[in-house]
Amino acid sequence: MTDPVLHSVPGVRLAAAGAGIRYKQRDDLLLIELAEGGTAAAVFTRNAFCAAPVTVARAHLAAGMPRYLLVNAGNANAGTGRNGLAAAEATCRITAAAAGCAVEQVLPFSTGVIGQDLPTAPFEAALPGLVQALAEDAWPRAARAIMTTDTVPKNASRQLQIDGHTVTITGICKGSGMIHPDMATMLAYVATDVSMPAAVARQALTAAVDPSFNSITVDGDTSTNDACVLLASGKSAVRIDDLSDASGQLFQQALDAVCAELARAIVKDGEGATKLVEIVVESAVSTAEARQVAFTIAHSPLVKTALFASDPNWGRILAAVGRAGVPDMDLEAIQIWLDDTRIVCDGGRDPAYTEAAGKAVLSKPEFRIRVAMARGDARASVLTCDLSFDYVKINAEYRS
Repeated sequence: MTDPVLHSVPGVRLAAAGAGIRYKQRDDLLLIELAEGGTAAAVFTRNAFCAAPVTVARAHLAAGMPRYLLVNAGNANAGTGRNGLAAAEATCRITAAAAGCAVEQVLPFSTGVIGQDLPTAPFEAALPGLVQALAEDAWPRAARAIMTTDTVPKNASRQLQIDGHTVTITGICKGSGMIHPDMATMLAYVATDVSMPAAVARQALTAAVDPSFNSITVDGDTSTNDACVLLASGKSAVRIDDLSDASGQLFQQALDAVCAELARAIVKDGEGATKLVEIVVESAVSTAEARQVAFTIAHSPLVKTALFASDPNWGRILAAVGRAGVPDMDLEAIQIWLDDTRIVCDGGRDPAYTEAAGKAVLSKPEFRIRVAMARGDARASVLTCDLSFDYVKINAEYRS
């Protein structure tokens, strides 16, 4: 498979190596360096049992701007108690010693099996070489190093003109299963060469994450380790101080597009997935209501297995809408479509609907389920996938 064009980001260097933490004969350790004076923002999982590296990364980010992100695959260092915190902090010390920075300037990230102690010896062996290997053009290798059950690397890149200057945004992410909003086993790293205050970076990242990474689901499980980081190196001639002005809007649109592309890649590569499905709920009272209905449909095992079988069992979708917890629905006003084929109206099956038409839509690799609530003007979109035999197989054998 040929990697897409990933533009280097001036002021951001990366290096990957095989440390043998869990996987053999493949890269499983990534180091990302942010130029001195750069800024960063991050959002993390809301899972109460957050992993040790999440706890440490939050604390270090609160203390100041990072210089290095350290990511390992294969071991989540979650559910590991005090030993896990000690290991996460140790990996930061090892990195700081090799790179010549303060310990608090290192943010650790881990992904993989939960409940296993993280060995630190592989980090000691690998970090000096990683620091020496740092390069701006290592994005494709970096994307592969953070994979777990992913079948393909996930990356996206954009260049745009702002005030006559070229601005670059490039990102990578990993995730295939245990995917659900609130930072869903997902890790994402996006970098740009613009200059921006940390508060503006945080605002931009939050705006980009909500309709992308927080609007996808594979299986409804929120991981202990999820994180998304935005790095701004400040190496371009463009400075963004206000996302509402013309320059800020151009930047936000490009960042949104990169995050949306990465999020879509996660769902498309959902564990065992054969279908990519967009669920759109419109004319709801509020965005929250629309999301509530959309995620109820997306999380239904009965809906997801019907999607896998290309079975137009529209009653499963109807039932999901009905149990979404929306008060005082006008059932006869609700309409449901599969792409452009209407399946429900006037409280029941559309008289013009045929099973053949429904099956034709569900047999496609990508399609849309659209629900019109006839209650207001709000809308929400969620990406999901089907639930196949392979999902069970992958997760049953994950630790084998």
